[in-house]
Amino acid sequence: MQSQNFQSDITIVGGGLAGVCAAISAARLGKSVALIGNRPVLGGNSSSEVRVWVCGATSHGVQRYARENGVIGELYVENQYRNPEGNPIIWDEVVHDAVRAEPNIRLFLNTDVREVDAADVGGERIITGLRGWTMGSELWTEFHSPYVIDSTGDGLIGHLAGAEYRLGREARREYDESWAPEVSDDEFLGSTILFYTKDLGRPVKFVAPDSAKDITQTPIPTSRILRSGDSGAQYWWIEWGGELDIVHDNERIRDELRSVIFGIWDHIKNSGNFEAQNLDLEWVGSVPGKREYRRFIGDYVLTQNDILAQTDFADAVGFGGWSIDLHPVEGMYASEPGALQRYGAGIYGIPFRSFYSRNVANLLVAGRDISATHVAFGSTRVMATCGVGGEAAGTGAALALEMGLRPREIAADHPEKLRQLLLRQDAAIFGVKNSDPDDLARHATVTASSHAVAIDPAEFEPGRADELIDLDNDLALVVPVDPHLDAIDLLLSVPNNTRVSASLWTTGRPQNAVPIDEHARTSVDVTGRNEPQWVRFPLGWHPEVPENVVIVLEACSGVAAVSQSVQVPGVMTLVHSPEADGDVNVEVDHTEPLIAWPALPLRGRTVRSRLHPATAAYAPQKAVGGYQRFYGGPQLWASAPLDEGDHADLMVEWPHPLEIRQVRLVFDDDPDVELNTLHHHRTPDEVFPELVRDYVVEVRDGDTWHLLARVSANRRRQRVHNTERAYIADAVRVRVLATNGAAQARVVSLRVY
Repeated sequence: MQSQNFQSDITIVGGGLAGVCAAISAARLGKSVALIGNRPVLGGNSSSEVRVWVCGATSHGVQRYARENGVIGELYVENQYRNPEGNPIIWDEVVHDAVRAEPNIRLFLNTDVREVDAADVGGERIITGLRGWTMGSELWTEFHSPYVIDSTGDGLIGHLAGAEYRLGREARREYDESWAPEVSDDEFLGSTILFYTKDLGRPVKFVAPDSAKDITQTPIPTSRILRSGDSGAQYWWIEWGGELDIVHDNERIRDELRSVIFGIWDHIKNSGNFEAQNLDLEWVGSVPGKREYRRFIGDYVLTQNDILAQTDFADAVGFGGWSIDLHPVEGMYASEPGALQRYGAGIYGIPFRSFYSRNVANLLVAGRDISATHVAFGSTRVMATCGVGGEAAGTGAALALEMGLRPREIAADHPEKLRQLLLRQDAAIFGVKNSDPDDLARHATVTASSHAVAIDPAEFEPGRADELIDLDNDLALVVPVDPHLDAIDLLLSVPNNTRVSASLWTTGRPQNAVPIDEHARTSVDVTGRNEPQWVRFPLGWHPEVPENVVIVLEACSGVAAVSQSVQVPGVMTLVHSPEADGDVNVEVDHTEPLIAWPALPLRGRTVRSRLHPATAAYAPQKAVGGYQRFYGGPQLWASAPLDEGDHADLMVEWPHPLEIRQVRLVFDDDPDVELNTLHHHRTPDEVFPELVRDYVVEVRDGDTWHLLARVSANRRRQRVHNTERAYIADAVRVRVLATNGAAQARVVSLRVY
């Protein structure tokens, strides 16, 4: 038996997406990282061993402008390109390649950390070392580092170190949560095993194993939807173990789940009630996908009220948007729906104080074990949100090392420094404006060869056909008001003399895109015509700062709005659908704005409209010193439409020459579009059309431009260009030569260092 020692800056235990994102973010900041996973592949529940699709703040398209950027966003986008069929084995390699690309990461797979040394030193409890056993190699490894991140999901490392944590559900009175039980208990969300099927094109028999459960003796056939041909994601509700100890009863839970899967398949194949003659059982998981166990206690415990009220945190370092998604403790044997879901009006922030232990000074946490109540955890537990938290924890640990401080001190005294560092890395953080003192572009004059001044899809992307949307229900248009709005013209089909009514609503928060508060209402008498006509609605609104508003057109028989299949940044069309159809296994509140005003039915179709005055939402200044995400507007520069062979320029210049060593660019990858690793929901474009494809970066010395970088076939949102030598220059120019399909060049952020 062999042994070894490994010293690093940060030890990360847990090879799921939280651990992966933590490792990559810390490594990119120059820290040496040991990333340890006890499985042969990375990705945790998303890996080919378990095959849970990666959900996040988009909540399958319910949320708006909510897809994560940062490391998890990079993985999403790369998988979309490499893996359009959603093969879980290819996803394994997408994740593994991202880790391999970072020379500062040393990866230890098949390594189970079983022992943790912790001691009280200088008045604080710290982890001094960890030991892991590598299966198959018969190797013990001792790990030592100033900081440790527990991203194990179950929270084993923190538990062994003596970190405080909670199990089960808090009582309602503890945090004043209406969805919490009256009395605290030890109940959990259960675990799940999935299965895949395949059509062989010929009859295939199935002889059930002895372990198969007779599901006709359970509530499953009447309380859950069974269909021939469904598999994988459709069976998320095969869940059990919430009344047991999720960890210590893991083997029992696995056996029960597999017995039900074989029973379901026996029922589908052999009951005679399904068209399943040619279907074969291709794969059944052996590793239960766990939803819940330990939740560590940090300096802040995120609650239901924080999510629904979208609490503003000065130390918010990531965001979520998945519903508060709670399941009956009986799981698949419950007669009630498999999930109860509740939403706020948009995405919410998660504070850094929830990403470290309050009593183990050098322990950070990431993933489903962060500091949150059981109810709040119902939202934060999904994997893309865990990845966002991993990046926050990895960046926080790197900054703590850099500053010689504890995470608690970072949260209390330097939260903005951490947030600015995350924003610089293009992490998934909203509502934070670039105030980086080292970014030279913030002190430059910003100009562009052109910029869009209209939201009319016919002007934004010319050449598309008009399509009518009948006003059978109220129809809403989300638009940016920048700097103010006097009136809006809408192109309507009004064949007969009709009075048409509209209202203006604000959204409650800058990151939201739903009607919350009504501020103006008007009705216009329209003379009928055979052709569509522009109708002006004098809905004046003069906010102190730019913001999103929602223009609601009231239902009106015989009237239709004219739209085009164009996605205009920061603009979307909603339909009032208080009884929207959805997953019958899920119970939602149809009065919530996100549910009552769904974006999915008309996603990608924009009502033809004109703002008065013209909008400044796409001005070149938006790409410098801005937010980098939808927040009171689209927050990007968009050029005027380009003809074939044209180019568009974005330039920053200074009155005196400066030393230039790095240019950082962030391009638009339409964060309103949901991506999914295993393509439970498909997206047609392997590369986002909005992304800049070919471009050059140049620096100017006097009258001479020098090439700094030339890029072709770009498919990534963030690009960092380091110079081989220092340039003395008085201007930097990005020249966009081609996009991946969009009519305009779009740049979210231009930074110069």
